[in-house]
Parts: sequence; structure tokens; C-alpha cells
Amino acid sequence: MRIGLLVVCFTAISFAFSSCDFNQTPVSTEPYKIGAVLSITGGASFLGNPEKKTLEMLTDKLNRQGGIHGQPIELIIRDSKSSPTLAAEAVTRLATEDNVLAIIGPSTSGSTIESLPLSLKHEIPIISCAASHKIVQHKFTRRPYSWVFKVAQSDSMAVEAIYAFMQSKNIRKIAVMSITSGYGLSGLTELTRLAMDYGIDIVANVKYKPGEKDFESLLKKVRSSRPQAIVNWSIGPTQISVVKAWKKLGMERTLMFQSHGFGSLKNVQLAEGAAEGVFLPLGAVNIARILPESHPQKKVTMQYTREFNDMYNEPVNSFGGHAWDAFYMLVQAIEKAGPDRVKIRDEIEKTTGFVGQGGVFNMSISDHAGLDRTAFNMIVVRNNTWALAR
Repeated sequence: MRIGLLVVCFTAISFAFSSCDFNQTPVSTEPYKIGAVLSITGGASFLGNPEKKTLEMLTDKLNRQGGIHGQPIELIIRDSKSSPTLAAEAVTRLATEDNVLAIIGPSTSGSTIESLPLSLKHEIPIISCAASHKIVQHKFTRRPYSWVFKVAQSDSMAVEAIYAFMQSKNIRKIAVMSITSGYGLSGLTELTRLAMDYGIDIVANVKYKPGEKDFESLLKKVRSSRPQAIVNWSIGPTQISVVKAWKKLGMERTLMFQSHGFGSLKNVQLAEGAAEGVFLPLGAVNIARILPESHPQKKVTMQYTREFNDMYNEPVNSFGGHAWDAFYMLVQAIEKAGPDRVKIRDEIEKTTGFVGQGGVFNMSISDHAGLDRTAFNMIVVRNNTWALAR
């Protein structure tokens, strides 16, 4: 009887031990660290604030859903204070001190361009939220920088959308106004480069500094050249000042086009009615509610619109949309690659058919932006909100 009992006990103990896999690697609870360099303060804070809010909202949502394969996301945000120099310093700190897997941002073209060499030096993927084509095209080879991607539609795409619309309206003579910043210079380059392709004649070319105040004098100079339309390429308060001066001078018969940098309804509100009739190219995120149900981005843009409105009680804009695209593109890469910077970079480069706020992205070894002109819709301001331009 005792022998039988011993056999039973030994068998039970043996089964218990055999059912345990002592070689199995325990599931890690270490967070995946993601960095962000954003213009939270300073002159470009209107970009960085919606980006910050979006990233915080999405990180919280993902972690509540279990993170990535059960591991949470740790989001480390550093404020560039809208300074390219401070943005570069923040990239270095995130890459070396914080040991993040990848970086979202910077918010502006100038800050991203300043940070380009650091992505290679520290071998860390960067997904910029800025627009300039120079971010992903080497100035000599015109090939992408190996570690840098961007999700904002390029200025060249915006110019093509504007020029194609002008062509359809038989607009041939235009004036260009541009700010002397990285964003403005990049836009001016594309406006000039692509004009001939669309039969556009630039009859006036006016540049102004970020601190410019007297836009009435500049517009009077523009008016003397008798353009059919004006394209203003800037971001920040100057966009508002230009349209206010345009309205005050009664120049509405000369159509006003803004760059996609005007893509926030706050700009329309700040213009206090002066933006009525202004044209600009915008991504689907800005106009989710008026998109047809068949539009490929309708579902994701409406979901983001509802979630952001519910959390912050304010409308979405292009800039928060760029952060949304960068975040989920990066999460998708980490899901496939794990905590490995090189593999994450490779997975971002393989991104295809990614339906985002800014468009449907198809990255490749030769294209680190992944969008084309179809990412833009031509919009006009009607009754202080966006409407599809016809």
C-alpha cells in the first residue's frame, strides 16, 4: 500500500515538473521606448501642441489595449522650443541617454534638416512630421537619407495640387510671397521649379522675414504686377497677417492661395473673416466629415476626429494627423521587428498600403515619403470652415 502511494506521488510530481518549460523565455514587461522631438513652445508651437496631444492620446490608448505584444509604450517627449539647434540636441539625448528605439519629429523642416546627420551617426530611425522634400532627398544624390522618413505631404506635392487646380481654372499669371525660413525657401524652390510644367508665369516674387509686419506695402507691390492669383508660402502668424492685409486692401478678385501650412481651422478663426475664399491643399484628416463614404481614408480620419474631439474638445488638424501617422507606422514596424533599431528602420521602409491621416503610404528603398499628389484635396474657406473647391 505504501509502495503504491509512493508511486502515485512520484508520478504526480514528475508530471508537474514535466509540464513546466524551464527553457521558455519569460514575457518581458520592459516598455518599448519611443522618443519625440516637438515644437511645444516657441514660434512653431501651433505644430507641436497638436502633435504632443495626439501622441499622448494614442500612447494611452495603446497601453490600455495591452501595448505591443503585452509590452507597454513609454513615450519620451522633448521640447525643441522651435529651435533647430535644440532639436538636434534633443535627438542626440533621446538616442544616447534615453536609448529610444526611434524618434517621431521634429515638427519643422528646419529642425529636421538640422538633425539629419544625427540619424546616421546614432543609427536611429526618425519619422519627421515636417513637409520639405529635402528631408528625404539628399541634395546631391536626390536619394533618401537611409534612417529618415517623413509623413507630412511634401511641398512639391502641394505645389502640384495648387498648379493643377489653377490650370483647370485657366490661371496663368501669379505672384509668389514666401517667408525666409526653411519651410518658405523649400516651397519657393518648388513653386519656381514646377511653374513651367503647368504653364504658370510668376510675375512677382516677394520674400519676407518671419518678423515682417507691413504686409499691405508688400501686397501693393504685388498688385502692381497684376497677377490673377497670389500664392503665399509660410507658416505661423504671417499667414494670418497676409490674408488680413489682402482683405483690407480689397484684393479678393486676385485669388489667394495658401500652402498646406495653413491647415488648421484656428488659422481661419484668427483671420476673423479675412480668410473667406482662400484656397489651399489639404489632406483628408482636415475634412473627414465631408469626405464621401467611399474615400479610402474616411474610416481612419473619422475615428481620429471623434477621439481627439472627445478628449480635447477641439478640432483636429494636419499637424496632429502627421503625429498619428508617424505613431502607428512606427508601432506597426515594432510589432514586426521587436526592439531592434535596424530592423525597425527596415520595416518602416517596407510600409505599403498604410491608410493614414495624410494619405495612403507606400514607402520603398527609393521613397521615404510614400505619398503622391493624390494625398491632397483642394479646399476653399467657406463660412469659416473647409469646403471642397470646385
